[in-house]
Amino acid sequence: MSTVSTSTGAYYTRSVAQMNTLRDSLEDLQTQIATGQRIYRGSQDPAAAARLRTLSRVEVLGDIQQDNADKLEQDLNFAADQVGGVADILIRAKELTVRGSTDTLDDTARAAIAEELEQLGEELFTRANGLTLTGEPLFAGTAAGPAFIRDASGTVIYNGNDDVGAVPVAPGTEIERGVTGRQVFEFDVGGTTTDTFAVFGNLVDAFRAGGPGVAAAALAQVDGLDAALDTITRNQAVLGTRAAWVEVVQDNQAERDIATAEQRSQVGDTNIADAVARLQQTLTALEASQASFARVSTLTLFNAI
Repeated sequence: MSTVSTSTGAYYTRSVAQMNTLRDSLEDLQTQIATGQRIYRGSQDPAAAARLRTLSRVEVLGDIQQDNADKLEQDLNFAADQVGGVADILIRAKELTVRGSTDTLDDTARAAIAEELEQLGEELFTRANGLTLTGEPLFAGTAAGPAFIRDASGTVIYNGNDDVGAVPVAPGTEIERGVTGRQVFEFDVGGTTTDTFAVFGNLVDAFRAGGPGVAAAALAQVDGLDAALDTITRNQAVLGTRAAWVEVVQDNQAERDIATAEQRSQVGDTNIADAVARLQQTLTALEASQASFARVSTLTLFNAI
């Protein structure tokens, strides 16, 4: 009698455990179908869960690098716009210099040219202190303050540093964020280092002074304007090359994002058709188990008499 009781208890325990297992499987499948995620607990598939965590880290790093690339592209475009504006200023300054150096102009006309050159110099100073969309100086290197300032005498001096800094935009890839004020506005003329602001100041002084020597004094600055324009052209090429590089990096990152998303889908997404089929099988098995258990649990020895 004790043996029969123990066997019956074991049967009940085993049956209930099997039905609970089927219910758990049923709930898992329903959750997978509802969420579209095959793995929502690490214990379901530890290896796949570890792979998903790795892919998540890759995605987070990719997002950071993508943000860096987007901001860098924006900064390079801003810098290119300012440098292009400087080129236009230099071209206009050379036109004024050549016209003001003709003998047919009087001192009054040259004073007007000096006035326009001074205004161009102010625009030059403004562009040299251009900012990014986030308010950072474009041409100060990694320094926080304005790229150029005026000293007590009114002379424009560089206030930044020579470190442009590099931005990580892809695994193992960093791109310099711009060009410094010295790179854009300083150059050599006849072996002497000067800058665009000094050339403009000399031109304004020459045309304002007037007199018989004004033409020679003004023409002496043409080499400086040419050197300044050559420097600007080189920096436009540098900025354009870096911007093009950023575009390549962005395209590659987009491809990596797609590949990562595909891997994540393969590892963690639910195969809906397969899950629905297994759901139906599990539901059928659970219903059969419940019916069988209900049937057997009502039987007694009197049924056999």
